[in-house]
Amino acid sequence: MQDEELLRAWASGDEAAGIELYRRHFTTLYRFFRTKAPYDYEDLVQTTMLECVRCQANYRGDAPFRVFLLGVARNRLAVHFRHRAGDRLDFDVGHSSVADLDPRPSTITARNAGHQRLYAALRQIPLELQTVLELHYWEDLSTSDLALVLEIPQGTVKSRLRRAREALRSVLMSPLLGGPAPTDTAEDLFLQVRALRATLDEG
Repeated sequence: MQDEELLRAWASGDEAAGIELYRRHFTTLYRFFRTKAPYDYEDLVQTTMLECVRCQANYRGDAPFRVFLLGVARNRLAVHFRHRAGDRLDFDVGHSSVADLDPRPSTITARNAGHQRLYAALRQIPLELQTVLELHYWEDLSTSDLALVLEIPQGTVKSRLRRAREALRSVLMSPLLGGPAPTDTAEDLFLQVRALRATLDEG
């Protein structure tokens, strides 16, 4: 069955369809939440899947189900951080980083010092920039798919990707992370961020 068929069947009460849909997309959701909410990712994966069922009428099949799913995940993450921020007036996914929103140490152990440094840098850039980088490099989303997930024009996606790469390089070059960045080109950065995905996939 296609994903959209499984979603409709699950919404109609077919639990086996829900289990299969969950199985197909768990890894994607795991990667999405693990780097941003390492203490709460399990709950966020579950609530995202349940939210997909609740709002399944909004999915019309004009994009892959995974794109719809990641859009729901992004919204659930925003709700999660708004709840954590409470009455903080400075909460803004465009400016606040994961390190700002949840200063607890990461639970992810990278393969090597370079990967650990890169992961630490991702946590330091604004959440919306971290999100666009990870979705582009780890989930292979095109700029048109990213526009749907992020609910912004495709041209804005391209400029956001550019800002995200610049922000990541800037953090990597900061004294906080130990000096000059080892990545000088967009291709270098792609390879480094892509390699970090393997750390997550290995659990």
